Amino acid sequence: MMAKACSTDKLWDLATAEVQSRERSAGEDACAGAEAGGERTVFLMGSKAGGKTSILLRCLDRDEPAKPTLALEYTFGRRATGHNTPKDIAHLWELGGGTSLSDLVQIPITAASIGSLSVVLVLDLSAPAALWATMETLLQVAQAHVEQAASQARLVNKSRAGSKHSPSMAFAARVLPKDFPDRELISPFPVPLLIIGSKYDLFQELASDKRKVVCKTLRFVAHYHAASLIFSSIKSESLMSKTKSFFSHLAFNVDTGRTLSCDSSKPLLIPAGSDSLSQIGSPPATDVDMTSLHAKNPKDLWKKVFERIFPPENTGEKKEVKDPAKDPQYAELQIDAMRAQKDQELEDYKKEAAKSWKGLQLDT
Repeated sequence: MMAKACSTDKLWDLATAEVQSRERSAGEDACAGAEAGGERTVFLMGSKAGGKTSILLRCLDRDEPAKPTLALEYTFGRRATGHNTPKDIAHLWELGGGTSLSDLVQIPITAASIGSLSVVLVLDLSAPAALWATMETLLQVAQAHVEQAASQARLVNKSRAGSKHSPSMAFAARVLPKDFPDRELISPFPVPLLIIGSKYDLFQELASDKRKVVCKTLRFVAHYHAASLIFSSIKSESLMSKTKSFFSHLAFNVDTGRTLSCDSSKPLLIPAGSDSLSQIGSPPATDVDMTSLHAKNPKDLWKKVFERIFPPENTGEKKEVKDPAKDPQYAELQIDAMRAQKDQELEDYKKEAAKSWKGLQLDT
């Protein structure tokens, strides 16, 4: 039994080493960059059970039931661009488990994919108490890996400079237009970012004053990161059609149109660069003395105000299951029964071994 445990650890180490090796090689087999070949990468992450899979399936026009995401899953989409021309391809990665498996972002975010990468953050509007922590954790982890992959891409390009046999990798830092609102006051996410507020149908059941707080806060977060923001629900064909338009823009560079909705009484739809700090206004702190919050920066101020209104969940009481073998969403009857049998055999062995040690007369 101990040998099996050790082999499992070694398997994980090998997988980690393989990812690191791929990052170092930085796509030797795709050295020209994905974007040049009509290929893009879209990485979806967000709230646990927030509807990521359902949204993805609808955006791909796949009529199949959504299943719980097993850690990190991959699929792809194709789109015809014209007669007798190669189809555009979108590589689609979806991270499951909310924030508990955030370390896996290193797999889709690499030096080879960074040149054509976009990120979609799906936040469950019906669970505002977990909203900020989920958003903050996932964006921080993703941004750190994006910056690391970008650095690796630059090193690869530097080492390949002047070589005809090793073309440079397609990567350029994201630069906002000069007329982008509040350009000097915000902190743009390093790659295109789309924030989707899911389960809008359930969100409507919240009190109107609380809905306004969520809307205003997400407008600030999206604008601060130079991201697009849209509220959606798989129960609304109209909202899903608009969501699909934004998704197709990231996956296939399809035009999103000029629709705009900033009214908190309606589903938000705000393309990047269409909002501004002056239009968003100050944090909704009617009952809070903002001078007492001791915020380090504007984003920290919005966080403190939001968490005053929606206290974050107690992570000690509601802890994520770190071992997928014990997570009920991955239950497999026969495998779990065999695992339980082997666990029991291990416990019996431990008890017998303990008795044997106790019966030994050691020299003193």
